[in-house]
Amino acid sequence: MPTLFQQIQAGKVWDFHGGIHPPSRKERTNQKPVALLDIPDRLYIPLRQHIGVAGKVLVKVGDRVLKGQALTQADNAMAVPVHAPTSGTVQAIELHTSAHPSSLAEPTLVLAPDGMDEWRPRKPLDPEQADVYTLLERIQESGISGMGGAGFPTHIKVNVKQPVDYLIINAVECEPYITADDMLMQERASDIISGIEILVKLLSPKAVLIGIEDDKPIAAASLKAAIGQKDNYFVREVPTKYPSGGEKQLIQLLTNKEVPAGRRPLDIGIVMQNVGTAFAIAQAVLDDIPLIHRVVTVAGETLAQQQNVLALIGTPISDLLNACGFQAEPAQRIIIGGPMMGFAIADWSVPVVKTTNCILAPTENELGAASEEMDCIRCGACADACPASLLPQQLLWYSKAKDQDKLAEYNLSDCIECGACAYVCPSEIPLVHYYRVAKADIRETQREALKAEQAKARFDARTERLERDKQERLERNQQLAAQRVAQQQASGQATQSAAAVQQALQRTQQQNAQPLDKEQIIAERERKKAEALAYQQQKQQAVTAEPAADLATEQTEDPRKAAIAAALARAKAKKQAEALPEVATDPAPPETATADVDAKKAAVAAAIARAKAKKLTQQEPEAQPETAAESAPAEAPASDADAKKAAVAAAITRAKAKKLMQQEPEAQPEVAVEPASDVDAKKAAVAAAIARAKAKKLAEQAQVQQTEPVAAAQVPEPIEAPAESAPEQDAKKAAIAAAIARAKAKKQQNSEPL
Repeated sequence: MPTLFQQIQAGKVWDFHGGIHPPSRKERTNQKPVALLDIPDRLYIPLRQHIGVAGKVLVKVGDRVLKGQALTQADNAMAVPVHAPTSGTVQAIELHTSAHPSSLAEPTLVLAPDGMDEWRPRKPLDPEQADVYTLLERIQESGISGMGGAGFPTHIKVNVKQPVDYLIINAVECEPYITADDMLMQERASDIISGIEILVKLLSPKAVLIGIEDDKPIAAASLKAAIGQKDNYFVREVPTKYPSGGEKQLIQLLTNKEVPAGRRPLDIGIVMQNVGTAFAIAQAVLDDIPLIHRVVTVAGETLAQQQNVLALIGTPISDLLNACGFQAEPAQRIIIGGPMMGFAIADWSVPVVKTTNCILAPTENELGAASEEMDCIRCGACADACPASLLPQQLLWYSKAKDQDKLAEYNLSDCIECGACAYVCPSEIPLVHYYRVAKADIRETQREALKAEQAKARFDARTERLERDKQERLERNQQLAAQRVAQQQASGQATQSAAAVQQALQRTQQQNAQPLDKEQIIAERERKKAEALAYQQQKQQAVTAEPAADLATEQTEDPRKAAIAAALARAKAKKQAEALPEVATDPAPPETATADVDAKKAAVAAAIARAKAKKLTQQEPEAQPETAAESAPAEAPASDADAKKAAVAAAITRAKAKKLMQQEPEAQPEVAVEPASDVDAKKAAVAAAIARAKAKKLAEQAQVQQTEPVAAAQVPEPIEAPAESAPEQDAKKAAIAAAIARAKAKKQQNSEPL
């Protein structure tokens, strides 16, 4: 049995499932040469005319550009630049209606031609001398993308690593009306073959298969003549049937291979290119002419002259129609593409792009308007006509239901949108339109899923990074804690803080390892509350204990303070007693008298002092017995040395008091205060007499009490006395106060003039 290659060499052609035979209507344009049009007044050049992303804009408004100059830069593998079709000035970079079924606006550069058609410098390449990288770079820089309709970047499609068995050149052009490729092959067959040779150098295939329908005899003959005696170049004429120009259908016709669902032709060792793409590659490499124009079929019975024209990229559709004598009807339709796969546009200023191959302006009788859609009768004609062996009925139902899972199960992605199913549908159901909407929804869902997946990946990466940082911090803290514990153990100063830190770290590890349930969380909260309450109680007890300690300290220090206070009181009382007689009895000369206010103050002070002395003397008999009885225990612990010191201090005090009494007669005249008037003098005399009487009475009471021991007045300062109860402290204070009162009374008696 002959091999596949032997069968191909023998000229065998296979068939594919389905297909239809609509009227071709190609004879209106395939007998006329390609016409050249005048440069239009404005060119609208979309920045993205292919599958992929737009390039970076290199010019700005107001710049003058030359023919063939790059307007954008391909800064991405899926980007190809666009070029200036002629020389002129950049008028604007704005949104303009796109050549797309949605008619959405897209960024567009508006160029005003200057009519000079001035070229930029060109640098042709020799394909024999240039390496593969240089050729691929030139193809990308020339802005070449697939011109058969898809618009896939050519430099990516031909830059393959796996071996290629067959390079297929698609010259079928099966759709009615369209003859752009036919005329290109008739007029530029040699350039097409030159482009194929460049592709062969890039791909190194085993054979080159050129598929062309049998209704293009002139084009087929031109290609065969241009091939000559080249080895493994085969021109194969296939039966005229729509859509034999589909990629998978043509592969099956020429090689009897089927591309698996969801796979690419490259997966079975096949690469396919359009004849228009091969011609553009030849111009880019051999003449350094980027993709700035293409052949477009302009047909329809509303045109006075139907023909193929060489249109500049960016030419408005209205200019092409007017150049061919367009006469619009009231409900005129303009279709970009063929009658099977094309789409109608509402804005006739839509420009020609790299994938535009046909402009139709039919009359209503020529291509009747779509009638009202009716219910499907399940005739099965659509399934019989489908070249991809799909089930259009099921796809229609799932498209209306937006069941994307079922659509994927029934291989909606394999639909080539040829329109054969809609063409044969007796219910006039626009099946292709439903499929296009469903595909758009699926693409949008996939994009959203991709975004969500990327967002989840970023979130997971962030979570992982935070967890890693947390673990690193925990490890560092554990290491530091271990180092501190080791240092404390080495120095013998390990404290409970290290254990507390270790317990805290263990609790943190346990919490990280095993999440607590609700009951454990509640128990942990109660434990913390109990600890806090116990801490507050301890703190309150400490605050309550402080005043008691202070009171004990004060009680311990009270005997010393009492002794000091007694000594100070005795001194003050003696001084006041010495001053009283002088103020009362000895008037001073008028020249030494002070103010009336000072005299009154002195008299009042003397009266107050006498009253205090009298009150203390009256309280002394009641406090003395208790004081004498209760002071003994405080004196008992004192040593003999303390008693001697107390006796010496008492003797010194008596000596000082005696000395002051002896000095009193001499100081009396000097401190006497003369009253400012007779009334004041009388008041002073009366006050002095009253004071003398009270002092005399106090002296008599003191003489009665002299027989009692006065040791209480001479009590030495207790040193380190044991703590006593509150009644004992009060008794001591009363005894000391009585002794002080007796001393004051005695001093007053001694200082009172007779």
